[in-house]
Amino acid sequence: MFANTLWGSLLLSLVISLSAAEAAPSDLMFEQYLDVLQQQALTEGVSDATVSAIFPQIKLFKKASFNLEPPSIPLTLEQHLEQVTSTLIEQSRSLYQANKAQFDRLGAHYGVQPRFVIALWGLTSKSGNDVGHYPILAVTASNAYHGDNVAENRQAFMDALKVIERKQIDFNALKSNASGKMGYAHFSPSDYNRFGQDADDDGIIDVWHNLNDAFASTAYYLQQLGWNDQQTWGRQVQVPQAIPLDLIGIETRKSFAQWQALGVKRFDGTNLPNKQDMQVSLIMPDGIKGRKYLVYDNYRALTQWNASDYDLLSLTYLSERIKYPAIQ
Repeated sequence: MFANTLWGSLLLSLVISLSAAEAAPSDLMFEQYLDVLQQQALTEGVSDATVSAIFPQIKLFKKASFNLEPPSIPLTLEQHLEQVTSTLIEQSRSLYQANKAQFDRLGAHYGVQPRFVIALWGLTSKSGNDVGHYPILAVTASNAYHGDNVAENRQAFMDALKVIERKQIDFNALKSNASGKMGYAHFSPSDYNRFGQDADDDGIIDVWHNLNDAFASTAYYLQQLGWNDQQTWGRQVQVPQAIPLDLIGIETRKSFAQWQALGVKRFDGTNLPNKQDMQVSLIMPDGIKGRKYLVYDNYRALTQWNASDYDLLSLTYLSERIKYPAIQ
């Protein structure tokens, strides 16, 4: 099955040059593509023993993301916010209420308000229904083979292979969804390696089934993004029609007093907070006719997780619905 180094190098050049349309899927060609990945793995320091044990288990994954129907993409923020359904809100609040003491301890330990951890769980994993059930090496190799985000999937494959070797875990233990995302927080293999937490000290970091590990890993992830639990994420505001558009965007930072001088007010029309120690930004994802927000450093931290204002505002909206009315 495995090719020698020279053949692997030549094959690597060939495969990279092929487009998804040119590379007709077949077991033979996929086996050759695995030879390419094997050569790369060995070059990057993965041991012969790991390669010999793991690669024979990798099969072409026919349910990988290239076979999925592309999701319909909401066109406006209002449409995005509709994914925060009453059912999702109730599930999230019920989860918090049933485990409030544990979540509050988690939040205090990592310095992250529990409502954001729960909101990320609810939206990302669809309340735990999309945590991954397929061997990630098969998924990422197959997706790369079919030309789906080749560089990203090849890197994820190598990262996953190194995780399996370093942590001495089984091939089938590292699972992802059809897009290569793992567990409740949809970690990449690199994220899993960096942020995964063994919250119950059982020697296993299980972000798929163990809620202790999953929520601790999510909280630690947010902490490492730079989260500050002494602040929230931002607030919806009113903005005058004549606001200079060159001030809109997360790159522009001003004090509350400066924004108020430009006519920005709380959503209820009252004055902005009287705080001099914060620099905040004004965003309007749908332009002057849509919702407007002042966003803070925690929101900027979240952009490292997802750069889409639509997705981030859906997450923060769910967090607000978890917070109010207060859960006792």
